[in-house]
Amino acid sequence: MEKQTEQWSTKLGFILSSAGAAVGLGAIWKFPYMTGMNGGGAFFFIFIFFTVLIGLPLLIAEFVVGRGAQKEAVSAFQKLAPKSIFSFIGKWGVVGAFILMSFYSVVGGWVLIYSLLSIPGMVIKDGADYTGLFGMITENPLITVAALAVFVFINSFVISNGIKNGIEKYSKILMPLLFIFFIIIVIRALTFEGAMEGVRFFLQPDFSQLNGENILYALGQAFFSLAVGISVMVTYSSYLSKDVSLTKSAASVSIMNIMVSLLAGLAVFPIVFSFGLEPTEGPKLLFIVLPEAFSQMPFGEVFLCLFLLLFLFAILTSSFSMLEIITSAVHEKTKANRKTIAWIAGLIVFIAGIPAALSSNLLADFHIFGKTVFDASDFLVSNIMLPGGCLLIALFVGFKMDRKLVEQEFHAGSHWRNGMFQTWYQLLRWLAPITIVVVFLYSLGVI
Repeated sequence: MEKQTEQWSTKLGFILSSAGAAVGLGAIWKFPYMTGMNGGGAFFFIFIFFTVLIGLPLLIAEFVVGRGAQKEAVSAFQKLAPKSIFSFIGKWGVVGAFILMSFYSVVGGWVLIYSLLSIPGMVIKDGADYTGLFGMITENPLITVAALAVFVFINSFVISNGIKNGIEKYSKILMPLLFIFFIIIVIRALTFEGAMEGVRFFLQPDFSQLNGENILYALGQAFFSLAVGISVMVTYSSYLSKDVSLTKSAASVSIMNIMVSLLAGLAVFPIVFSFGLEPTEGPKLLFIVLPEAFSQMPFGEVFLCLFLLLFLFAILTSSFSMLEIITSAVHEKTKANRKTIAWIAGLIVFIAGIPAALSSNLLADFHIFGKTVFDASDFLVSNIMLPGGCLLIALFVGFKMDRKLVEQEFHAGSHWRNGMFQTWYQLLRWLAPITIVVVFLYSLGVI
C-alpha cells in the first residue's frame, strides 16, 4: 500500500490535532447557543446520544477510509471506489469544507478582534454597550473583511508548514492550553450565586421541549462538532501509521469533544443564569451576553480574556483541518509546491468569505431562501452537507468498501474482539443511515 509522504510524528499529535479539528466553533460557540435555543438539557442528552451511537461510528469509518487508502479525501474515495457513485464523496467533502471555512473564518475574525481588544481590557469598560460593540465590529465592512483576512492568513501560514511543523506543532500547544483555560473559567462560573440554576437548565433534560427540528439540529451538531461528513478526518488519518489504533483514537477524540461541550455548557449557563441573562440569545450569546456577565464579576477582564483566547485557540485548530483538506486535495492532484497551494487556497477562501463577512452590513438585505449569505452557508453545511456526507460515508464503508480492508484497519493497533467490530459495523450500516434519513424527513414534515 502506497504511503503518504508526511506522517504524524506521534499518536498524541494525531489525537490532539483530530480533537482540535473537532473542537471549535461547534463546541464552544455553536453548542451553547443551540442548547440554549433548543431545550437545554434535552438537547444535550440527544446530542450525546447521536455523538456516541452515530458520530463515533462515522468517525471510525472516516479513519478507516483515510488510513486504508493512504490518500487524502478526494483520492481516497477515487482509489477505493473507482468509477463508482461513491468516488465523488471526497469532492463533496472538499466543497463542504470550503463553504464551511468561508463563513467559519468570519466568526474567527470576530473572535480575533475581541481577543485583541480584551488583552488591554478594552472590551469591559464602565458603561460599555456590548450590543453596540458587537454591532460596531460586525456592521463595519472594513473591520469584518480585515479580520477575515488576518484569520485566513494565520491558517495559511500554519498549513503551509505541513503536518509535523504546522498542524501538529500548534495543536500540541493550543489544545492543552484550551483545557486549562476552560477548567479555570468553569470553576469560577460555578462559584456564582444562582449558578446551579444554569447547571440544572443544562444538565436536567425536559424532553417536552423537543420537536423534529430540535432533533435535526442535535444530529447536525453532533456531526459539526466531530467534523465528520466532509472527510476532514479521512485526510487526517491518511497521515497515520499502521501501529495506531483507529478505534481508540476515535474514542479519545469523541470523549474530548463531549468533555469540551460539557465544559462549554458549565462555563456559559451558570454565568448566564447567575446574572439574570437569557440563554436563548442565539449566535450573539458569546459576544454580547457573556461580556456583560464578566463585567459584573471581580477580575472580569482577566476571565473574559482567558475565555476569548481559548475560543480563538479552538477555532484555529478546527479551521486548520478545513484548509488542510483543500490544500492536500489540490497538492495530490497537481503535485505543485504545498506552500504555494496553501497560500493560494487561503486567498480563495478569503475571497469566498467576503459575502458572508458582509452579511451583517453591506449585504444585510440580500437573502437566499430568506437567509443571509452567512446563515444560508451555515444551514447548507450543518443541515444538508454534513448529514448528507455522513450518509454517503456510512453506506460506502458499510456496503461498498472491501470488508477485509475495513476489518484490517479496524483491528490494526488494537486488540478488540470480533464482536466489537460487528457491533460497530452494524451501527454504521443500519442505525446511522436510517437515523439520518428519518430525522431529515421528519424535520421536513414528510413523516
